[in-house]
Amino acid sequence: MKKKKQNSDLTAREMDVLKEMISGKSNKKIGKTLFITQYTVKAHLTQIYKKFGVTNRIEAAMKARDKGIIPHQDSEQP
Repeated sequence: MKKKKQNSDLTAREMDVLKEMISGKSNKKIGKTLFITQYTVKAHLTQIYKKFGVTNRIEAAMKARDKGIIPHQDSEQP
């Protein structure tokens, strides 16, 4: 059985896409924000998933949080 690669060395553009994805934007809106096509966004997301060893946006967001790429939510927030 082949083990998934979990190299989290993201490119600057992958980081941009990840941050926009985490904010809840669709691929189309991410593309408009970053001046790239939604298909390029999808390609970046595919690479992010591969590097994190995940299969979807939620898992990618959780992995980014666990790696300290995005901050943990404060437990005292309402």
